[in-house]
Amino acid sequence: MSSSPIIRLERLEKTYDLGAIQVHALRGVSLDIAAGSYVAIMGPSGSGKSTMLNLLGCLDRPSGGAYYLGGEDVAKMDDDQLSAVRGKRLGFIFQSYNLIDQLSVIENIHVPLFYQGRDIRDCQDHCVKLAELVGLGNRLHHRPKELSGGQQQRVAIARSLVNDPLMILADEPTGNLDSATGTEILNLLDSLNAEGKTIVLVTHGEEVAERAHRVLHMKDGVIDHEIQQRVLRHVVAELENNDTKVVPRP
Repeated sequence: MSSSPIIRLERLEKTYDLGAIQVHALRGVSLDIAAGSYVAIMGPSGSGKSTMLNLLGCLDRPSGGAYYLGGEDVAKMDDDQLSAVRGKRLGFIFQSYNLIDQLSVIENIHVPLFYQGRDIRDCQDHCVKLAELVGLGNRLHHRPKELSGGQQQRVAIARSLVNDPLMILADEPTGNLDSATGTEILNLLDSLNAEGKTIVLVTHGEEVAERAHRVLHMKDGVIDHEIQQRVLRHVVAELENNDTKVVPRP
């Protein structure tokens, strides 16, 4: 894993002005995330984890501090620049999939490239390969309503990869799935991380967070504490069941 930070937060703050009151959602968060990391963010409602994800995804601007993504301070960018960063450098996976019902699997995967002005005919092979990567090579022309929840989330994962992003951001990616399908999706994210993709996800589930290298627990707008996991518990259990030697994860 590379030691160079793909993300650097310096005293990041976010305050929402609600007129009579101000809500301090983030209170001076500083954090480095290295390229190739797998990070889970946890915390109760109102802890700041969703605000953190929105800022990391350039969906909102901080009220103070700096956010460096790949060495650039995106906190100072205007709307057009932030839109370009989202389209070219970030991949998103949502709990509700956020697919377009009128589009096929292959067309949904292409959407981020469409906003970059790239014709689907020029990207067809690339999108097909991503569909095959997530196990949907035989569903290219199906629409979301013809797919199961797990298949829809696989489309969302393929879409998140289409622009070869610096980082994948996932918001409760298994929240709408049954446990077996959720495990399949988490295994797919594990594989992507093993291949070098940086993943940051928000989750309420301990079993989801167990997959990550680092777990950030947020409370009242700050990182209350962090857990670093060198060996994943679910991997240990599987290896013990197979009577296989455990290899520590870096």
